[in-house]
Amino acid sequence: MESARLNWFFIFCFAFAAIIPTLRANIAHFDEVWQKRAQEARAAVMKSYEPEPTKVTNDFNLGVHKALRGAGALNITAGPNVWNSTRRLLTKKYKGPCMATNPIDRCWRCKKNWHLNRKRLADCGLGFGRKATGGKAGSFYIVTDSSDNDILNPKPGTLRHAVIQKQPLWIVFARSMTIRLNQELIMQGDKTIDARGANVHIAYGAGITIQFVKNVIIHNLHVHDIVLGSGGLIRDSVDHVGLRTASDGDGISIYGSADVWIDHVSMWNCKDGLIDAIEGSTGITISNCHFTDHNEVMLFGAHDNSEVDQFMQITVAFNHFGDQEGLCPGINVEVMDMEIRGRLHDEWSILC
Repeated sequence: MESARLNWFFIFCFAFAAIIPTLRANIAHFDEVWQKRAQEARAAVMKSYEPEPTKVTNDFNLGVHKALRGAGALNITAGPNVWNSTRRLLTKKYKGPCMATNPIDRCWRCKKNWHLNRKRLADCGLGFGRKATGGKAGSFYIVTDSSDNDILNPKPGTLRHAVIQKQPLWIVFARSMTIRLNQELIMQGDKTIDARGANVHIAYGAGITIQFVKNVIIHNLHVHDIVLGSGGLIRDSVDHVGLRTASDGDGISIYGSADVWIDHVSMWNCKDGLIDAIEGSTGITISNCHFTDHNEVMLFGAHDNSEVDQFMQITVAFNHFGDQEGLCPGINVEVMDMEIRGRLHDEWSILC
C-alpha cells in the first residue's frame, strides 16, 4: 500500500512539473493542446539557439559597417574585432527624403517599387532574429475589417481571423485603421503582420501575444494605450478555444517562442511593459522601433532562477527611445546572450 502511494506521488509530481510552464502562461486550466504547443516550442527554441553568439554579432556589425560605407558615412576596414567597434550614428527625427542608413533598411526601404515585392522584407533581418521569415512561404491575407467583436468565431477579414490560421500568411491592411482588441490577440506561427502603406494602430484594448510558436514578423504597427484583458474563452487557432486568465497589459508579449522579428514598430503607454520576452524565448531581433512615454520598456527574462532563460538570445538595434520616466530606457535583463546597438534617448540626447 505504501509503495502504491509513493508511485502515485511521483506520478503527480511529474505531471505537475509538466504543467508548471502553462500555469505561468495565462492558461487557466490544464489544456492538452497548449501542452503540446509548449513541447514543440521548446524544441524550436533549442533549434534556434546559437552556440556561438559572437559569430552572429560579428556578422551583424559587419553588415552595419558595409551599410555605413555604402552611405559614405564611415570609412573603415572591418577586422576581427569589428563586433566591438560599431555603433550607429543616431540623430533627431529626420524629416527629409527617404534615407536608409542601416543594413536592415537598406535591404528594402527607399526602393521605388518595394510594394511590388513585399516579401523581400523577410530576407532583410539581422541579429538573432534573422531566421524569422514569417509568412513568406504563404499567401497574402488582406485585413479589411477593424472590428474585434467575436473572440470565439472571428469574422473573416479581421486581424484576429488572420492570425489564428495555421498556414503561413503574409498579413497586410486594405487601409489605415485603429483596431481595439477586446482580448489578447493570440498568434499562430509562420505569420507576418506587415502594415506598410497604411497607418495601423493597435490601441485602447488588449495587446499581442506570441506564445509557444515560431517564425513571426511584426512590422510597421503602432501599439499604444494597451490595457488589461479580462481573460475567458479565446480562440487561438481555427480548431481550438482555450480558457485564459487576465492578460497583463503588455504591448507585445513573447512567451516561450523562437525566431521573432519586431521592426519599425512604434509603442507607447501600455499598462505593463511595451515588449516582454520571457520563458526561454530566443532568436529575437527588435529593430528600428520607437518607444516613448513609458518607463518599463522591455523585459527580457522574468525570473532570476529560470533555467530556460539561459537560451535567450536577443538583438536590440537601431531603436529610438523617447521621453522616459527614468534616466535610460527601462530594459530589465536576466541571464541571456544579448546585443544592444544604437540606442538613442531623446530627452538627454545621450546614447545609453
